[in-house]
Amino acid sequence: MSDQKSRTGWIVTLSGTGINLALGILYAWSSLKGGIPDSWGWSNADKALPYSVACIVFALSMVVAGKLQDSIGPRITATMGGILTGAGCIIAGLMGTSLLGFVLGFGVLAGIGIGFGYGSATPPAVKWFPASKTGMIAGIVVAGFGLAPVYIAPLATKLLDVFSTTVTSPTGETIVEKGVSSTMIAFGIGFLIIVTLLAQMLKNPPAAAPASAAAKKADASSDKTWQEMLKGGQFYICWLMYFAGAAAGLTFISVAQDLGKKSLGELAFFAVVALAIGNASGRIITGIVSDKIGRQWTLFICFIFQSVVVTSLYFLQAGASWYVILLIVIFIGANYGANLALFPSVAKDFYGLKNYGLNYGILFTAWGAAGFAMPWINGKIKDVTGNNDLSFVIIVGMLLAAAMLTFVSRSMVNKQA
Repeated sequence: MSDQKSRTGWIVTLSGTGINLALGILYAWSSLKGGIPDSWGWSNADKALPYSVACIVFALSMVVAGKLQDSIGPRITATMGGILTGAGCIIAGLMGTSLLGFVLGFGVLAGIGIGFGYGSATPPAVKWFPASKTGMIAGIVVAGFGLAPVYIAPLATKLLDVFSTTVTSPTGETIVEKGVSSTMIAFGIGFLIIVTLLAQMLKNPPAAAPASAAAKKADASSDKTWQEMLKGGQFYICWLMYFAGAAAGLTFISVAQDLGKKSLGELAFFAVVALAIGNASGRIITGIVSDKIGRQWTLFICFIFQSVVVTSLYFLQAGASWYVILLIVIFIGANYGANLALFPSVAKDFYGLKNYGLNYGILFTAWGAAGFAMPWINGKIKDVTGNNDLSFVIIVGMLLAAAMLTFVSRSMVNKQA
């Protein structure tokens, strides 16, 4: 790999990481939600709706984003993502107290924008490097999204205070209301500029002509269309494993944060920081490890490790020392983040680079399905039984099943070979 190509590859990689750091605006919703004034009249379900819609739209738009970046390139697709994300936040802010405005702005427009930007960041980066570095590069790029809460959560909290206003209630009482709308507009303007500028650095490497007809044939055989991908059993094995790994993280991250509040009190934000550090480092470390020992073995280790962590969390629900809670939060974040690094690499390994964006976008629907289904099931279980015990059993069972599926996946690879 020439020095010039290596430099360009790292520029593309770090630009993708920066884009994901900005698109972590999704993580700001927990802070923004807490600042919504009572005068808006929103219920708890209303406050969760814009975020829920954004998650679903994000996952679905990854399919479209993958197709677009395969056909028109990552630069234009990511630019569209930056514009849509920024415009969505600005529109939500301008709509005042309107729930519909926040759902359409933050949930739909910003959700699409996040999907377009996120879906365009990893594919061009991994194309600049040899297969032996796929896991590492994918891990670095997606680590930006995982690390975003470290700066976005405190920044959102600060802006809410900076833009706060004083109003008089019907009873004559003076009330200080957080500046939710102005904060949304500020985020929208900032991230529109940042993402669209960084998007200009994204580009695919020039196509290298195979050295011979045999090489051409071998190269083409590694590239699969989405139709060919869906015809093979390997895709469905990977989809189920992705669902299980994502479901565990998305379900229990909120539980870990609640435990952090019980143990840390006013210093509960350390739990958020620990989660983000674990999330980001897990993506990079497992990406590097998977380049050395293989994706399936790395996934097996992560699924088993996460099942142990979730089981430990079950027995510590009654309370534990703050340092134990922080350690569990880091491990939950690391194992969850591992999925976001390993499965992009799996998509490249199994289905090639030609249609990589679209193929991974379809595989990413497993994350969206997990984010939509499992937290709801967890809440339903708590409503019916009064506790989350059954959720722990379901999650651990899914993780152990996913660990066994890695052997099925490996068997399919060996048969193909």
